[in-house]
Amino acid sequence: MAERHAVVTGATRGIGWAIARRLAEDGVRVTLIGRDMKRLVERASSIGADFVACDVTDAEAVGHAFAGLDHVDMLINNAGIAESAPFLKSDDAQFQRMFDVNVLGAVRCTRHVLPGMIEAGWGRVVNVASTAGLRGYGYIAAYAASKHALVGVTRSLALETAKRGVTVNAVCPGFTETDMTETTLDRIVEKTGRTREQAMAELTASNPQGRLVQPDEVAAAVAFLCGDGAASITGQAIAIAGGEA
Repeated sequence: MAERHAVVTGATRGIGWAIARRLAEDGVRVTLIGRDMKRLVERASSIGADFVACDVTDAEAVGHAFAGLDHVDMLINNAGIAESAPFLKSDDAQFQRMFDVNVLGAVRCTRHVLPGMIEAGWGRVVNVASTAGLRGYGYIAAYAASKHALVGVTRSLALETAKRGVTVNAVCPGFTETDMTETTLDRIVEKTGRTREQAMAELTASNPQGRLVQPDEVAAAVAFLCGDGAASITGQAIAIAGGEA
């Protein structure tokens, strides 16, 4: 692992930051990609990583970012956004925002690293999806559609690269203890009048373990998928959700 180079997008917060830390602890050379330069500098310096400021919705910026990097062995497409609204209030713009970040962001980054992985005969692409990419939930049609699409890209690309030494997988966390979930809780409280405790109970009810997933638990799964021991695992969408079906 010490000879490998990993790029993690959306790497300064939540799941992305947990993944970056875990890979760095495992001896991988890590490059963080995010939009917040101040936070990138702070995060990168704390784990001895490199960093590039980049918005994955900007195809030209993505091209410049990856052009300046050494060979990438592992790509973790974690950058993502979430919005909620009833379907009849989810306009085209909301669907476009979800797809531009959650799907096309991953596609743009993968395009830049895949040729090198194929040439080297070794590579790992891990897309951070969601249980919303495996099933439906009310009031997040645009988000769920984008995550279903990301899982579809994962499975299709895995078949194209199966004989090339490259694996492509998705991890699908349930509600995880991150800033994004905190925002979700705030919205539930604001829009429904429920207490924060009631809102939390609503979110954790879908997890048979009755709790939020921890970012480090997702990071552990990603680290495993990036290792040599996971060479036969590809095209999978692995739920990390306490047994949620």
